[in-house]
Amino acid sequence: MTEDFAIFTPKKIVEELDRHIIGQSKAKRAVAIALRNRLRRKMLPELVREEIAPKNILMIGPTGVGKTEIARRLAKLCGAPFIKVEATKYTEVGYVGRDVESMVRDLMAAGFRQVMEEMTSAVRASAEGRVEERLLDLLLPGLGTKQAAGEAETTGSPISLPDPSGNATREKFRQMLKAGQLEERLVEVQVSGPAMPSMEIFAGQPMEDLESAFSGIAGIFGGNKGKKKRSVSIKEARIILMDEESERLVDRDKASAEARERVEQSGIIFIDEIDKIAVREGRGGGADVSREGVQRDILPIVEGSKVSTKWGIVDTTHVLFIAAGAFTMSKPTDLIPELQGRFPIRVELDALMAADFRRILTEPENALVTQYIQLLSTEGVTLSFENDAVNALAQIAEQANTRTENIGARRLHTIMERLLEEISFDAPTMGGQSVVITPSFVEERFRGIFESQDLAKFIL
Repeated sequence: MTEDFAIFTPKKIVEELDRHIIGQSKAKRAVAIALRNRLRRKMLPELVREEIAPKNILMIGPTGVGKTEIARRLAKLCGAPFIKVEATKYTEVGYVGRDVESMVRDLMAAGFRQVMEEMTSAVRASAEGRVEERLLDLLLPGLGTKQAAGEAETTGSPISLPDPSGNATREKFRQMLKAGQLEERLVEVQVSGPAMPSMEIFAGQPMEDLESAFSGIAGIFGGNKGKKKRSVSIKEARIILMDEESERLVDRDKASAEARERVEQSGIIFIDEIDKIAVREGRGGGADVSREGVQRDILPIVEGSKVSTKWGIVDTTHVLFIAAGAFTMSKPTDLIPELQGRFPIRVELDALMAADFRRILTEPENALVTQYIQLLSTEGVTLSFENDAVNALAQIAEQANTRTENIGARRLHTIMERLLEEISFDAPTMGGQSVVITPSFVEERFRGIFESQDLAKFIL
């Protein structure tokens, strides 16, 4: 904790976000302060800590400007459980659809997976040792004869053994196993049948989850419970046995408790499209009634409530909620006052301009230009971009967003695909060639598109 407190200063957090996201300094500062306040809270005595609630954030801005990416990168930076949900998928209690409590169960599931991965990684060395011994047991079920040693539970040509001694034989097989010489030999392993399904059934649970649970129950009563033998290669057996041994070495109860603690104290839920459930002023009835109902259902979750999950009761009091929306057809004040009050920090994200698009194309570690250069290098094609060509692409992106729908940085994917369509198609026959993207090449690929408004809408 002290180490995190020393590392994650607001300035350092913003610098880390700058590596992946261009611009939007106000939003980055807001989430950096929110994360720092979490760390500050954890340094306080427990009695004081419980009284300090997170300051939830409302991001306002058009699509494609980095709202989701800022929240996702923040969670990844601090190792916090994170999920993104869309407000439009939830319905008011009494309607068909997902209930809002499912977002907490999804967050808990993400937290549990995260902890299990960490614990599995911690016991990997012990698990690998156990798996090696079990593979040797499968290869050598009896050491009395060469037949027993080499063929009892395997198929394929028998392996000649230099030493009839059991220990020497086992060590010889161990060396061959480590050298990868036995990867294709077949062994019989026992595979667990379907596990007992959870009997938790929550209101609003997706139909596919219910079908899965009931099919699991049917399988058990149909006699599929227990284990069955499968003939697999050593390579496949190693994966199956690794999962089994890791499962045995990891304490699931401890993992559940750790995940629950992490979710309650560090979890982040990103609620996108919250503007779609706002009740616009001057309108009422119809679908708007359901929208307001969803807001009222979300309210207690954001305020702090206890939600039942298969891993135990989760308290959402200290979960950080980041809501986002374009708010083109409504305003933040169209949300119910109680919900507005639970998102005290509001930041407006700027629409992207040509200068931003240029930086997005070239600066981040996962920049689009870099991605396409790497993709085509697999075909032996050396792709490069002149600076003026990148500037031209940025101008086209800005122009397309201005004349048609503003979809932010996502417009660049459309433009890059159109620009490199022919090169990508012919790349398998262009091995060893170098292709330079020049301003004239860009102009040729996009000539005439903006002369027709309808054509621009269809193509870009």
